[in-house]
Amino acid sequence: MGGKIIVKISELLEAKVLVVGAGITGKSVARELTKFGATVTLTDEKRSVDSEESISIDEAIQGKWDLAVVSPGWRIDHPFIAKLRAREIEIISEVDLAWELRNEICPSQKWIGITGTNGKTTTVELTAAMLKAGDLKVTACGNLGDTVIEAVCGGLSFDWLVVELSSFQLEWSQKPKFHSVAILNIADDHVDWHKDFKNYVSAKLKILDQAEQVILNADDGELVLATQSWKGKKTYFTLDSPRPGELGLVENLLIDRSFVADSQEASVIAELVEVSPSAPHSVSNTLAAAGLARSAGISHQDIRGAIKSFSPGSHRIETVLEADGILWINDSKATNPHAAQASLMSQLSVVWIAGGLAKGANMSELISKTKNRIKVAILIGTDRELIAKEIMEQAPEIKIIRVDDTQSDSLMERVVKIAKVEAQSGDSVLLAPACASMDQFISYADRGDQFSKAVQELVAQK
Repeated sequence: MGGKIIVKISELLEAKVLVVGAGITGKSVARELTKFGATVTLTDEKRSVDSEESISIDEAIQGKWDLAVVSPGWRIDHPFIAKLRAREIEIISEVDLAWELRNEICPSQKWIGITGTNGKTTTVELTAAMLKAGDLKVTACGNLGDTVIEAVCGGLSFDWLVVELSSFQLEWSQKPKFHSVAILNIADDHVDWHKDFKNYVSAKLKILDQAEQVILNADDGELVLATQSWKGKKTYFTLDSPRPGELGLVENLLIDRSFVADSQEASVIAELVEVSPSAPHSVSNTLAAAGLARSAGISHQDIRGAIKSFSPGSHRIETVLEADGILWINDSKATNPHAAQASLMSQLSVVWIAGGLAKGANMSELISKTKNRIKVAILIGTDRELIAKEIMEQAPEIKIIRVDDTQSDSLMERVVKIAKVEAQSGDSVLLAPACASMDQFISYADRGDQFSKAVQELVAQK
């Protein structure tokens, strides 16, 4: 998986490089390596690459390659990868390749890594904002925005990278050495890809041995148990009162008892009302980001300033409209049960829009913990019956409405029309699907955009 491979810029000149996977990451790798004089060829199972430099995987396996760079969506045990190994072709991931190039281009650059089942993107963006508030030259990259290799090779010479890392990326990665790392939570997700939950957890925890310091969620029992045997430097964050050495919540204040001169004392990070939104999982993410920023030497004052001015991106508990006492919320990025649970628990009476591709996830705990919040469930997508089954078994009083997708381009219009009839003053209409979107939409963003558009057209302009 690239552990012993050392890539030198001088060796890339005229090197024949195969980039496996022609999505955002693959195309980014191709662009950057071409700048160093490499001859780059893309390959993908889907063969949807509109380029003369792309070939099928059948053609690729016959080629002569000095190096293969693999995009994170490819499994380590994929038959094509096995064939490359059998031919003794050197294989490396995009993140590991970026680290090797970083060692030559900007060897003093420090990396902060953030992973977890949910909250990664928001925490990455907030951490980067905190570092910027402290006048550090920093960018957010990885599983959002720029790829890691773009951040390293783009010519802007960042002193710090805040890197969002998915389980797919961590499965392949072993080279980077992180200044600090946060693991936000661990819950059921991508079980279809990793084959089982144990493999998924193992992929996430690989990052521990690549970090100087780790920020961990003390409220996540699964995570605490899984990291118990790791003997490195740990700092915990919690929504309870923090013990010495922790970050936490005391009444309406976010408190630091870790990155202080005396752990028996405490420093105020921010007031609860300054966190937007002030839902529990958002506060938890803010504490994690504050811990990472403090590890980078950012002052409490600068951290607080960043928190006060920060606004999460689209599709993350985004209020689309408030009309007639009804709140319309777009949380399309809640693509697994754990994220949907956090979203549902932030509301009291919900007309819930859910469904899509469950990715092997179990919906039982989601329904058991949120059934008292759900008034109506409007279900869409391939795996909607997984959700319907749990509702019928655990909370038969919840009204279930199934919406077929015979006309996907108008699906959200029909969903919003139904929600408009079902919702009353005091309710929240919440798109928190607990599933991926690719069965009916281009992406979670497309799903959220279509929902928001339908709300604006059918509710706001009534």
